[in-house]
Amino acid sequence: MPEIRPLRPGDPPQLGDYTLRGRLGEGGQGVVYLGESESGERAAIKLLHVRFTGEVQARSRFARELAAARRVAAFCTARVLAADLDGETPYIASELIDGPSLRAVVEREGPLAGEELERLAIGTITALTAIHHAGIAHRDFKPDNVLLDADGPRVVDFGIAKIIDESGTITTRAVGTPAYMAPEQIADDSVGLPADVFAWGSTMIFSATGKAPFGGDTIVATLNRVINHEADLSTLPEGLREIVGLCLNKDQARRPTADEVLRRLLGHPADEAEASEEVLAEGVQAATVDLTRPDRDADGRASGGTPASRRRAVTGGLALLGAAAAAFVVLQFGLTPSGGAGLPSTAAATPTPTPSPTPTVSTGSPLLDRIKAGRVLRIGYRKGLPRVSLGDPPRGFEIDVAKYVAKSLGARQNAIRFVEVGYDDREADVARGRVDLVIANLSIDTADRGRVAFAGPYYVAHRDVLVRASSGISKLKDLRGRTICFTSGQLTVAMIRDRGIDFTPLEAKDTSICASRVAEGSADALTGDDLLIAGFGARLRGAGLRVAGLQLTSERYGVALRKGDPVACRAVNEAIRSMYADKTVKRLLDAHFGGVAFRHQTGRPRLEDCG
Repeated sequence: MPEIRPLRPGDPPQLGDYTLRGRLGEGGQGVVYLGESESGERAAIKLLHVRFTGEVQARSRFARELAAARRVAAFCTARVLAADLDGETPYIASELIDGPSLRAVVEREGPLAGEELERLAIGTITALTAIHHAGIAHRDFKPDNVLLDADGPRVVDFGIAKIIDESGTITTRAVGTPAYMAPEQIADDSVGLPADVFAWGSTMIFSATGKAPFGGDTIVATLNRVINHEADLSTLPEGLREIVGLCLNKDQARRPTADEVLRRLLGHPADEAEASEEVLAEGVQAATVDLTRPDRDADGRASGGTPASRRRAVTGGLALLGAAAAAFVVLQFGLTPSGGAGLPSTAAATPTPTPSPTPTVSTGSPLLDRIKAGRVLRIGYRKGLPRVSLGDPPRGFEIDVAKYVAKSLGARQNAIRFVEVGYDDREADVARGRVDLVIANLSIDTADRGRVAFAGPYYVAHRDVLVRASSGISKLKDLRGRTICFTSGQLTVAMIRDRGIDFTPLEAKDTSICASRVAEGSADALTGDDLLIAGFGARLRGAGLRVAGLQLTSERYGVALRKGDPVACRAVNEAIRSMYADKTVKRLLDAHFGGVAFRHQTGRPRLEDCG
């Protein structure tokens, strides 16, 4: 953790859901605080200086930084946990990344080589590809803005990032860090995504040599070298040397895209279309395998285990980087430590001896081994479901179930990532490794078991209808002649029709519209799984709504995970058993769906056989 300085007179004690515990840093634009939520989640909270709160331009920059961070995939940057840009004290709460910067690691431990360098190259270009897919040009990609977390590199500091317009370029004054700027940034030419690719190439040379490829004694000398000199690529391994050389072409039109670089590093055909989600997932996986192991030699091979022969892992630098590890908030937000003019030189710090490696005993499960090693647990969820999974960060019944299961599996709270999954992509995202688990109202009985395995169910839902408590609807026959609101593709309304019940259909674009119509009386019923429609009903607290209790089907909501890991499957089942035994399920259901009459299940369902 960085040094935490006490709050000063005038500092707010609370911002949103976060209690402020101290100051982490301060700069020209704002202050960064350490915040802690009621659940114990810690965040780096950037607060715009009071003197800027009335300035439209300052708020606009703040909003642009927030928009850029939110558009980027969570795996490659610091997630935005909460924000308020309209209040008297605009702030952004971001994930606290417990990892050093690439610059700090290289300056403290020396240049990277072998598998470490290869994984870093893949991880950073995967992150840059995801950033570009979000329509963002970072414009200040450099070693300081690459943080090395346990689940791979994170690219941070979108303070000068620009959202690309329809033309695909930005014309603006020169911004960035001179030694990593592209020629077009210096020439005040059209600047877009190729500038980030140039900066990535320069960053790879720094990673392999410990020196910026175009560094000079003065800024003028540095800028001159960027425009007129060629970089020395001799230190790079052959495969990476050729790719980096292409990225450093002075003509931005002749540089490869981040997509093309990623595909080449992964061995995919160069003429493929834009990197798919599968390719991005492959890049993430390639960048994180064994990164936290300390027993690597200088070529990235497993070492013999003696202190002299062991190579530090890229992301294992936390134990070795006293001052450097304390600096990540400064790097993330471009600030200096509170009360100081800058950070002490990391090169001058006294190295902490590398501890002897402790043999790791496998749990027998690839997933549980990753969790035990401190890797991130990625949990897929469906967004947009009130009281089930809604908001940014998401909240609701299924999110709380996911947290309970994750904690039971041994995952650290700050190592849990919630990843949005689409309705039709839930199983595919598990099968291809984009997420580790899916807890997203995915019914075991209708799922394609050939692609994934299932634990659970964590809940048994039923297809039902949401009605007004005074409607008199408690049986299927009571729906005759009534107006039933539904959304396109809804299966429950088809079931009612197939059972010979005549009704007046009323289709709406959104389930929330149907819930409002039932509440106001312009519709008599809303169809859907009882847990989901109860969530929409609970949001309209005081409207006198209830789930009718028709129970047309049973929907066994399971936890999807990769096939071939029965140990993890049994561990999830044990977590679900505990969740019912200690009444957590009942407590969560009552808390989230108390605003609607809902006879929800509280008895533990029969769990899947994990084999």
